[in-house]
Amino acid sequence: MPESVPSTELLHSLGRLVRGLSALFWGLPITLVVCFHTAKAGPLNSFGIVLPLVPAGVLVYALWQLGDFQKQERVWRNALDRARLLALIDFSLCPFLYWWNKIPDNGFFATMVVLLMFSALLFLGSLNLVLQRLGAMLPDEALRLETKQFTALNLNLLFVTFVLAALYFGLRKVQVLPLWLNVVMEFIERGNIWFLVVLVLLPLAMTMALLWKTKEVILDNVFGAKR
Repeated sequence: MPESVPSTELLHSLGRLVRGLSALFWGLPITLVVCFHTAKAGPLNSFGIVLPLVPAGVLVYALWQLGDFQKQERVWRNALDRARLLALIDFSLCPFLYWWNKIPDNGFFATMVVLLMFSALLFLGSLNLVLQRLGAMLPDEALRLETKQFTALNLNLLFVTFVLAALYFGLRKVQVLPLWLNVVMEFIERGNIWFLVVLVLLPLAMTMALLWKTKEVILDNVFGAKR
């Protein structure tokens, strides 16, 4: 009987892990859509600051669900704690999307929105590191290789997006620019800064695919074995 206690605890932690991965899978795209429409004065704006907080809160909840798995693994815990911290930062900054939409000329609100965008990029990168550490602990070699390859690609894409965003905001502060650069900046301005959302879609989609694949591997290899 005592031998069944660790197995029960492991199954409980794996159940929470699966719930957390599922919540992340659905929460990521919903958070992006809701925050985008909140900032762009879409139909969701009538809900005020509450609506963007809901999916952002789901992401925080999901990461806390992952915390019961392999508590003794320091590298895993460090990656998870970083993702949790960034998720909390994103959650606290979400209301500024609504306030900036209402008062777009307010410099403080605009700064907080920019900070949210950079924090969201860092969060997506940290989530890929969490998946990389998680894949390394699961007994599935194919998943381990896929996770390592795709997280590396995602991190490179997010780094490029981060650099482009930093250049964009930096160049906006420069008074005199070369003619060709002025043309580029005017082209970007027509689509506003949300052109960066397009650059995030690919790593976001691949991150969601990894979340789903990891969840399915756990269900098949662990819970499927109990049938």
